[in-house]
Amino acid sequence: MSLENMISQFEKRASTAAPIGGTLKFEVDGMGILIDGSGDTNTVQASEDAADCTISLTAEVLQKLRDGDINPMMAVMGGQIKISGDMGLAMKVQSLMG
Repeated sequence: MSLENMISQFEKRASTAAPIGGTLKFEVDGMGILIDGSGDTNTVQASEDAADCTISLTAEVLQKLRDGDINPMMAVMGGQIKISGDMGLAMKVQSLMG
């Protein structure tokens, strides 16, 4: 899955979701996708900037999350997903996954 494809998918979901109230960065196979929901809308862009919450995972795990093939809590407990920063923002990821 390309970075552009991942950004496009997040943009579709983020545009219809309520603002998340902060910045959330997905680090997917070393590439950063920043979702900024600190304003009136959520915006999505490729970025290596710091965020309030960072979620690190592989493209394969991201795809399984999106498709509902993996339980997010089990993936975190199993080490497939690493979360740092604001856990409240991490809990809002479901609204961006569909």
